[in-house]
Amino acid sequence: MTLSKTRFFWATCLPLALGACAITAPPAQVPTTPPVAWQAPLPHQGSLGDLTRWWTQLGDPLLVELIDAAQAVSPGVAQAQSRIAQARATQVASRAALLPSLDAQASASRGFNEQLAGIATTAQAGLQASWEIDLFGANRATKTAADERLAGAQALWHEARVSVAAEVAQQTSSLRTCLEQLRVAERDAQSRGETSRLSGLSERAGFTAPATAALARASAAEAQARASQQRMQCDVEVKTLVALTGWEEPALRSRLSTPAATAPDTLFAIATLPAQVLAQRPDVYNAEREVAAASAEVGSARAQRYPRLSLSGSVGTAWVRSGGVTTDLNTWTIGPLALSVPLFDGGRRGAQVDAAQARYDEAAALYRAKVRQAVSEVEQALVRLQSTAERSTSARTAAAGYRTSFDATEARWRGGLASLVELEDARRTSLAAENALIALQHERQAAWVALYRAAGGGWKL
Repeated sequence: MTLSKTRFFWATCLPLALGACAITAPPAQVPTTPPVAWQAPLPHQGSLGDLTRWWTQLGDPLLVELIDAAQAVSPGVAQAQSRIAQARATQVASRAALLPSLDAQASASRGFNEQLAGIATTAQAGLQASWEIDLFGANRATKTAADERLAGAQALWHEARVSVAAEVAQQTSSLRTCLEQLRVAERDAQSRGETSRLSGLSERAGFTAPATAALARASAAEAQARASQQRMQCDVEVKTLVALTGWEEPALRSRLSTPAATAPDTLFAIATLPAQVLAQRPDVYNAEREVAAASAEVGSARAQRYPRLSLSGSVGTAWVRSGGVTTDLNTWTIGPLALSVPLFDGGRRGAQVDAAQARYDEAAALYRAKVRQAVSEVEQALVRLQSTAERSTSARTAAAGYRTSFDATEARWRGGLASLVELEDARRTSLAAENALIALQHERQAAWVALYRAAGGGWKL
């Protein structure tokens, strides 16, 4: 090899060698420091395996059917499925960029041919191949980013299903709570109506003052208004659940007429280590995959600033027929081997690198925030769950005691030993305690639903 050729060879290869050493990407994983243990107490006597479909333990077959129906018609789940399909298509496209492309070409014509000095029919067919040699990993980095985003999209599909299940469970619990409070309100209105009737009879007989009878009538009217308002709230809850599940309203109302069984005290358990729970959170996993994808895109953007090498080739056949004579011609070529070296682009490639780096920094910050949010959500759900457990016994005792006190006061009032004011005061206290107990039961189930969502719904890698 002559000296000039040697210099030319090294001048061509030197940028490639230097570029291969220079291309780096930021870390694909961002370190986080989750707490070593939960600060709030964990639920006991539950199973980790029950987390995935905990609602099947409630003894409420209607809830199971409603969740299945809602997941089937949910736009959020459909959107998540669409994003999986889009991410998979992007992955296929990025994988194809690493492989050679092959195109087929064919043509035919008839006309005057000057070389043959006559009419000729010409036909040709061939294959054209091209391949960009991924010297600096730009295409490989793009494929890595597509792989990471596909994995994240698949995790978000599970999160969408978890979200729908939690929303339906919460709405169903709210509706059943409303219906239970409606039954309490109707019993209270009936009781106050009976008190008003008896007070009216006593007033007409001259044993009760008009003001006392007026108090009884006002109490009965207030109870009727409260029951009507509660009925309206239940109707709104029903229509919300209809919109979530796509059920027909008459069918839903018919099924709701059967009360649900009492829920068990403990529905499921979660991992004792926060890091294990975080690994089961689809949104945290997706945020982590987004960091890895953004890291790969930084590497791809940096690789675009270095030379590109491509190879092409073709093989073809042609024939010409003129004057009854056919001539065949076969051709093939390998090359050219083309090297493209960027020299000046006005800063476009540098700006693309800066933009990719900024997206990476954003993804890393969002991932850290997502981890902190996940820990907070689990802790809050555990605190609410523990609080409802601590208040349950006291609330049941209070409701039973106030009910006994009201029954005794009502008996004394019927015997003329207690005033209507005492009776109404005892009734109001008993009603408040009973509604508080019903609301506490709903609050406890809502805490289980929140813990289910916070723990990732049983999703695993």
